[in-house]
Amino acid sequence: MSVENKLFQEFPPVSTEQWEEVILKDLKGADYQKKLVWRTDEGFQVRPYYRAEDLEALDYLEALPNQFPYTRGFKTENNKWNIVQEITERDPKKANEIAVNALKKGADTLSFCTKNITSYKDLTSLLHQIDLEKNPVQFRCATSYIDLMKWFMQYVEEHKLDKAKIAGAIDFDAIIYALKKGKFYRNKETDLQEAIELLVLTSELPHFKIINVNGLAMHNAGATIVQELGYVLAVANEYVAFATEKGVASENIASKMQFTLSVGSNYFMEIAKLRAVRLLWSTLIEQYHPACDCAYHVTINTIASSWNKTLYDPYVNMLRSTTEAMSAALGGADSIALKPFDVAYKQGDEFSSRMSRNVQIILKEESYFDKVVDPAAGSYYIENLTNAIIEYAWSLFRETEIDGGFITLIENGKIRSEIERSAQKRDMDIATRKYILLGTNQYPNTNESMLDKIEETKTCDSEGLKSYRGAAAFEALRLQTEAWAKKHHRPKVFLLKVGNLAMRQARAGFITNFFGCAGYEIIDNAGFASAEEGVKAALNAQPDLIVLCSSDEEYATLGIEITQQIKKNTKKIPVLIAGNPTEIIDTLNEAGVDDYIHVKNNVLEKLSIYNNLLFSPC
Repeated sequence: MSVENKLFQEFPPVSTEQWEEVILKDLKGADYQKKLVWRTDEGFQVRPYYRAEDLEALDYLEALPNQFPYTRGFKTENNKWNIVQEITERDPKKANEIAVNALKKGADTLSFCTKNITSYKDLTSLLHQIDLEKNPVQFRCATSYIDLMKWFMQYVEEHKLDKAKIAGAIDFDAIIYALKKGKFYRNKETDLQEAIELLVLTSELPHFKIINVNGLAMHNAGATIVQELGYVLAVANEYVAFATEKGVASENIASKMQFTLSVGSNYFMEIAKLRAVRLLWSTLIEQYHPACDCAYHVTINTIASSWNKTLYDPYVNMLRSTTEAMSAALGGADSIALKPFDVAYKQGDEFSSRMSRNVQIILKEESYFDKVVDPAAGSYYIENLTNAIIEYAWSLFRETEIDGGFITLIENGKIRSEIERSAQKRDMDIATRKYILLGTNQYPNTNESMLDKIEETKTCDSEGLKSYRGAAAFEALRLQTEAWAKKHHRPKVFLLKVGNLAMRQARAGFITNFFGCAGYEIIDNAGFASAEEGVKAALNAQPDLIVLCSSDEEYATLGIEITQQIKKNTKKIPVLIAGNPTEIIDTLNEAGVDDYIHVKNNVLEKLSIYNNLLFSPC
C-alpha cells in the first residue's frame, strides 16, 4: 500500500452533515444564524465555513487568467502594479520637485492636482524631467480637461515622445460630478459630449484613459461595496450607451475608460470586490458586441479609503493602509495609491508620503505580492464572496437601469438618498461600536492631544454628495474636550472600584475605554475595601464624574450605600453605574444614581450628553 493511500485512510473525508452536527452540539442550543452567520452591510450572508461543494455552481472558475470573463484578471506572467504617488501641491514647479523625488524613491505613477495648470507653460513646468514613456501620469481636478489634454498632446508632440508608450489618465467623470453637485457642470448633453471630444483628441494615445468612473467618491460618502460596484457599472453604461448612440464603436469608448475604486480595510471582501468588478464589466460590455477584446480589459486604479482614516492614533492608519494595499494587490489592481497616514489633519509630508510608497515596495520586494497571479483563485471563502458581490451588484445595476438609469436617479435624488441611507447605518455602527475604529471609538490613547496639530488643507472635494470620515463625529467630541481643557480643566472620571475583583476590573476597563473616547482623564486605583474608603477617595479627587465599578449583585448593597454617601456630601457630582442591573435600577435611582454605562449604550450619543453637561457655561 502506498504512503498516499495510508495517509488518506488515516484522514477519511468528513461530510458537511457531520460538520454541522458537531457545530450544533458545540453551540449548546444557541441560535446558529445569530452566532455564526455574518450579515454584511451589502445585504448578503456569510457562512462560518465553506467547502469544495460550494464552488460547484460557479461556472466561471474554469477560466484562466486573461480568459473571459476575466475574473482572474489580465496578467499571466506576474502580478505587477504601479505604485502611485498622489501629489497635492498645486504650484507646478513645487509639484514637479516632489514628483521627481518620488520617482527616485520608488513611485511608478504620478497623480497631480492640476487645479492651477492654466497654460501650456504651467504643464511644461509640471512635467519637467519626467519620462512619460516610462512613468504614467494621472491628472486630477482640472479646470478644463479639453484645454489640459490639448496642452498635453502638444507636449507629447514637441518632445517627440512615442505615443504608444504614453500611459495614464485624467479623472474626467461628468456623471459623478453631477452626483456630487446635484447637477451637471453645464448640461447633460454638453458634458457627455466632452467625453467624445476627449476621445477624439487623445485617439493617438491608446493607453491614456479619458473617462475615470469614480467609485471612490461613493465609497467615501458611505456607500457599501455592492453600491460602489453596482453604481460604477451603471455610470460606465451611461458613457458607453451615449458614445455608441453618437456612432462611436463600443470598443473605442470602452478601451479609454478606467475604474477608480476604493480599497477599505475589510480585507477579504476588498479582494473579492476587485475580482468581481472584472466579471461584471465583461458581462456588461459583452452586450455591446465589441469588435476587439481590448474592450474587456478594464483598468482598475485603486485608492485607499479615506472614510476609515482617523485623526487620533494616526499611526494606526499605517496598518489600515497596509492591509488595503495587500487587498488591492491580491485582487489584481493595476495601480495602487495609499493615503499618507497623517492625511486626516494635514497635508502629507516627505515622511508620511515615503511610508505610503514603502508599504508597497515592501509588498513587492520582500513579500513577493507581484510574483503570483490571482493567488485567491480557488479559495472557497473568497470565491463565494466574489460570487455574492457579483450577484448583488448586478442586481443593483439592473434595478438602476429599470428605474431609468443612473443619470435619471441622480436627477430624482435616489442615488444620493440610497448612499446616505447606507452612511447612516455605518455611522450608527460606529456610534454603537459594532464597527471598531481602533484608537477612536475603542481603546483610545487617553493622553493624546491633536487639537494643535490640525492644519488647514486644500482638497478637490465637492459640495453635493459629501465625502467624510467615519471617525469625524467622535473626533469632534474629543476636540471639544481638548478646547475646554485649554481654558478650564480636563474632565476627570473617578473609578470607584469595590467588591468582586474580576467584575470591578472588567467594568473599570470598559469605563476607561468609554470615557477615554471623549478624551476624559481617568483616575484609576487598585480598589477599596469598604464603601467609606471609596467615597472618601472619590470626593478627595474632586472629579467631574464618579463611576461605581462592581458586580450587579453588589450594586444592590454597596451601590446604594456609596451613592447615598456621595449624594449626602455633594449633589454636583453625577454618580454613574458601570453596567445595566435592570432588576434593581428603580432602587438605585431612588438612592440617587444618575446614569448607567453599558454595552447597549450608543457611545457617541452618551458622550455627547456628558460633553454638553460638563461644558455647559452654568
